[in-house]
Amino acid sequence: MIGVPMPNPRDSIIANLNQQLDQFFGAGRTVQEVEAGVSGEVSLSGASGHSERLRKERDKLAPMLKALAEIGITSSAAATQTRIRQKRIELIARENGFKFASPK
Repeated sequence: MIGVPMPNPRDSIIANLNQQLDQFFGAGRTVQEVEAGVSGEVSLSGASGHSERLRKERDKLAPMLKALAEIGITSSAAATQTRIRQKRIELIARENGFKFASPK
């Protein structure tokens, strides 16, 4: 209506939220505590078959690259030696928990 002040939308949202909280706790429900880092949400896409296939291929290369890392060579030297891109080698190392020597 013209001339009538509009209610503050924030106040109506807060009132609605408080009403829902009263209904929730009034029905005898309790708060469930979720540990940090745990989520009930699941992505709809998940890991695709393609990404799983790529991961399996990287896992096959991991033992060879780990042996090279234990020798003490750098990731760029391993890339040159194996003809695998350096970024992929570093990804495999990160996924499998080993490190290459740092360049001097």
